[in-house]
Amino acid sequence: MRQSSANEPVIVRVPASTANLGPGFDTLGLALSLWNTLRVGWAEAPSVTVHGEGEGHLRTDERNLTYRAAARLLDEAGAGGRHLAIESWQDVPLSRGLGSSSCAIAGGIYAANALLGHPIEAHRLLELAAEIEGHPDNVAPALMGGMTIALRDGESVQAVPIPVPPALQCVVFIPERPLATKKAREVLPATVSLEDAVHNVGRAALLVASFALDRPEYLRLATQDRLHQPQRRAIFREMKVIFESALQAGARGVFLSGAGPSVVALTTKGENRAFTIGVEMTNAADKAGLPGTFRVLDPAPAGAEVLPELPHELLAELA
Repeated sequence: MRQSSANEPVIVRVPASTANLGPGFDTLGLALSLWNTLRVGWAEAPSVTVHGEGEGHLRTDERNLTYRAAARLLDEAGAGGRHLAIESWQDVPLSRGLGSSSCAIAGGIYAANALLGHPIEAHRLLELAAEIEGHPDNVAPALMGGMTIALRDGESVQAVPIPVPPALQCVVFIPERPLATKKAREVLPATVSLEDAVHNVGRAALLVASFALDRPEYLRLATQDRLHQPQRRAIFREMKVIFESALQAGARGVFLSGAGPSVVALTTKGENRAFTIGVEMTNAADKAGLPGTFRVLDPAPAGAEVLPELPHELLAELA
């Protein structure tokens, strides 16, 4: 079993992600240019240190989600029983529909595998991550980057990358108020009508084509959904006015990010509308009683990856 050189810690960066993209419920995902960074090494006893998002709230022992994911990888690789020290700098907000749990899982698994010298192949990493998360739509882009179609096939998980238009931008409205994924799933019906199923199948296919062929004119239609967004308005009533404000400001398409409450509006760099879209979404949400902020993000082409050293801004924090 290969291990990291001289047992030195590894540094891994993992992107945030947005899932569903409107009609692709539990299937489509897109990595975003917002990252958590981990430094993981061997230790005498379990240790977790969290900086940034989740600091003071997340567990800092072996029950921490990142640690549990890393420990699962060690078991898979035959290195169970060894202890880790994990230090995490987190920019991905918690419980906002931007894949914070998938980021933690993918980061822990990928970093532990890197620490061992990458004995477990990439597809098995995806299966382990989806096993822990419960569904693959966020963990696939967190590990692979870009846009992915991810689905279960029996006990296996399959994930396929989709080309992302180079000029695409994501304007993300992030509410101050979190929303638990469990609560957002509880409002979904167990069955749907044939009409609604056909509606979503067609739009999900159109969305993939729009990305792959770089045809942004289809995004408004392609991001429409009937399977989860209308139902989630019962617990996120501000969604409607946020969507309307984004489209009126010139967004090509708009959708609830994962289970919410963040909202993603799509635009292109050449249109120079990102700032206006963000301001309009934020103002509409604020008037509806939901304060928040917006960020203009790019699709992240790379998923989890090893860095040669901590980014300069993180080194500055340690100085």
